[in-house]
Amino acid sequence: MRGIGLARLSVLAVGLLLAATPALALGLDPAYPAPPLGPAHAKGVVVWSHGLSLHAEDSLAPTPPYLSVLHAGGWDVMRFDRPRAGDRLTPSSRRLVGYVERLKRDGYHRIVLAGQSFGGFLSLMAADKSGQVDAVIATAPAAFGQFDNDSDAWRLNATRLYPLMQAIKRARVMVFYFHDDEFDPGGRGDRSRAILARKGLGYAVIDQPFYLTGHWAASTGLFVRRFGGCIRDFVDANNLRHAFDCMPTWGSAPSAALKLPPELTDLARSEMKGSGSSVIPVSTGSNAASQAIPIWYGFYPNGRELLLAIESEQGDAVHAVYAVGPSVGDKYPAAWARRIGRKVDDGYVFDEPGKNSLRFRWRDDGGLSATWTALDGKARLSAQLRRIDPSSLIHRNAEGDVQPQ
Repeated sequence: MRGIGLARLSVLAVGLLLAATPALALGLDPAYPAPPLGPAHAKGVVVWSHGLSLHAEDSLAPTPPYLSVLHAGGWDVMRFDRPRAGDRLTPSSRRLVGYVERLKRDGYHRIVLAGQSFGGFLSLMAADKSGQVDAVIATAPAAFGQFDNDSDAWRLNATRLYPLMQAIKRARVMVFYFHDDEFDPGGRGDRSRAILARKGLGYAVIDQPFYLTGHWAASTGLFVRRFGGCIRDFVDANNLRHAFDCMPTWGSAPSAALKLPPELTDLARSEMKGSGSSVIPVSTGSNAASQAIPIWYGFYPNGRELLLAIESEQGDAVHAVYAVGPSVGDKYPAAWARRIGRKVDDGYVFDEPGKNSLRFRWRDDGGLSATWTALDGKARLSAQLRRIDPSSLIHRNAEGDVQPQ
């Protein structure tokens, strides 16, 4: 499993780590193929610092998808790439400060440092040392160990973090802590919030957000869907001097990106007007009420929305609309299809020949647990869907006839 390099080292002071550090060959490179806008045209520049692994070069890791939101929003995005050998907190953070100073001399008016894990620590350390950093985005900051180590080194991921936040000179700080992160000692959210609130600078602490788990949650499509807009708005808020409310709305209701057949929205509109509907009312379990258009909505961990609408039931036969939203980066477009399946004791099964299979199980709260399985059986995705009101479909763009995979 990938870690952060220092994860299995003994507890050592940063100064001792520096003493054993060889000369570093570090680089600052554009994160995307398109030429940077440059200081005169970009809102500013974002420098992303990757993590540090014991047995892999994180400098080869992809740029996390959420940075594409900043790139599309007019920011130049750079990568601070470092070879694993010799990558240590003090020398690497000093080199990062040097790049901040160079970018400032180049004419960038605003500089944002973003980092994952070890890179989050580097970004905070650089913001401590330099008064030219405007904001820091730190996701799952960690640099000293993980939960299943023999030593207590992982506790330093909290005790060494708090002094960094206290010493920040002028940068706004947005930090993310995730559930089931093996590098997180716990309790960092409340303590971080208290420290940052006292500084009189803009800040946001997103602690244990729903549906996002593990040390690498910030690298997922779901993370960019839920928090990409918040991160963009936080970075843009140059005069922020208080807590920033990050309340993502994505996933609370079907978005305009989720394409649906016109007939489905027409039926929903007809039902709302009380003019009747040709849809057969169906019952979806002992705890769910009968309704002309039973609809469930949710999203996969890769950041694609999904919707299931039961159009009719005749005996055990079920006719439904299944829709998925576009993938992050739009590699796969939004799509919908009509599926024919069957009702079973605990839900629905759609396993027509030549198509990916869908399995939905009723939950006690009236929602559904969904499982998508690829036709070859080599890939599987799960999601939790909740029952939604058909009125949420009325004001949507109903175009789109691509068949979902």
